[in-house]
Amino acid sequence: MNRSPLSGPYPTRRTLLRTAVTAGVAAPLLSACVTGGDDGGDPAAGNTGAKSADNPLGVKTGAPLEVVIFKGGYGDEYAKSAEAVYAQRYGAKVDHQGIQKIGEALQPRFVANTPPDVVDNTGASRLDIATLVSAKQVSDLSQLLDAPAFDQPGKTVRDTLLPGVVDDGTFDKVPLTLNFTYTVWGLWYSKPLFAAKGWAFPKTWDEMLALCATIKAAGIAPWTYQGKYPEYINDPLLGMAAKTGGPALVQAVDNLEPNAWKAPGLLAAAEALAELAGRGYIMSGSEALSHTEAQAAWSQGKAAIIPCGSWLESEQQGVTPPNFDMVMAPVPSRTASDALKQTAVQAASSESFLVPAKAKNPAGGMEYLRILFSKQSAKAFAESAGTLPAVAGATDGLTLSSGLGSVRDAVAAAGPETFTFRFRTWYAPLAKAVDDATGELVNRRSTAAQWSDRIQKAADALARDSSVKKYTR
Repeated sequence: MNRSPLSGPYPTRRTLLRTAVTAGVAAPLLSACVTGGDDGGDPAAGNTGAKSADNPLGVKTGAPLEVVIFKGGYGDEYAKSAEAVYAQRYGAKVDHQGIQKIGEALQPRFVANTPPDVVDNTGASRLDIATLVSAKQVSDLSQLLDAPAFDQPGKTVRDTLLPGVVDDGTFDKVPLTLNFTYTVWGLWYSKPLFAAKGWAFPKTWDEMLALCATIKAAGIAPWTYQGKYPEYINDPLLGMAAKTGGPALVQAVDNLEPNAWKAPGLLAAAEALAELAGRGYIMSGSEALSHTEAQAAWSQGKAAIIPCGSWLESEQQGVTPPNFDMVMAPVPSRTASDALKQTAVQAASSESFLVPAKAKNPAGGMEYLRILFSKQSAKAFAESAGTLPAVAGATDGLTLSSGLGSVRDAVAAAGPETFTFRFRTWYAPLAKAVDDATGELVNRRSTAAQWSDRIQKAADALARDSSVKKYTR
């Protein structure tokens, strides 16, 4: 990606799928958009052109386009490259903004019904997508998905995307966002370090505990994590639970079913993390570390294992020592009778793009996404960012780094056994409740049973709240 990690208190890639916007952003946005009404007509009127084979979405030549990009771990050069193609193709001026605090910058504009034409709604302070959807502030992307792919003849945009990408951006059967990257979550380690020590990465939790004892005896902390953001440590917990309980457990959690958080698989996974902490296998002081601090300590060899998504390698450019050769492994199996294989991985598309319903040039916004999601654009992104794009075949023919290669191999080994939880995207308050409870759990201030009870109460309260739009899978 050729950039340094994002400075400041905000995680860069961890929050791709996480609705972390504050109530102060989400609540006014919803109330203003619902009660404020229209501002006097279709803002896109006059900004559409005739549709043709070369212009399937009806872009008006010369119509300006405004693009707002989250400038985090991936930078924004990849977005500018697609903008250059758009500008040349349609003779249009493109207003590009690369920013970090998407929600703070754009919330007033959504309230005023004057949003940009395309938004990369990503980052720790992004807009709550569920709130935008409820307020009918997001365009239906069906015509984009059904349009011809930009550079793959005979295919639609929909045909070129990896499995699950369209579903990840679908609300009530309507595709409203389109995610550009394909993120996989797992446990990371230095391949040369493990080889030099003769350590094999564990495939079961019992093997993990045994390895941690060996690592600790060698004078290295077995684990660290991004303590200020406990959602990072949630992923191995939820991953183990999903492997134990299978798709039924994931569905029950996302559908807010009674006692979903008391399922044996979740309790067993919580007990596993509690035991990891109880045995002193998490690096002392991890709770106080930001994502960059924890990852730097890991890169410096102070800890052997860290949980993270597949953006980690690119985020650590400029920090990781030469020949560190980080690789990602799936979370170990918790029991011998897990519903999913140990090779199963949590994976989902991310880096969420949307076209606001009140955009002045929605046709241009969708055409920009058609260009961005072309195979050529995705391949260039994979080369520079070290991250899997959501476009199938984008890494074909590329020589991949150790980290990205391990991610690709993990996806191939998982096959159909990939999973993802959606409660984070759908219900920000529940996501925060889970994060807070897990932070207490791994810092030995609560038991697994207390963790379960606390989250279940939050889920039950959400389920009873008739003011919150509910989603099911």
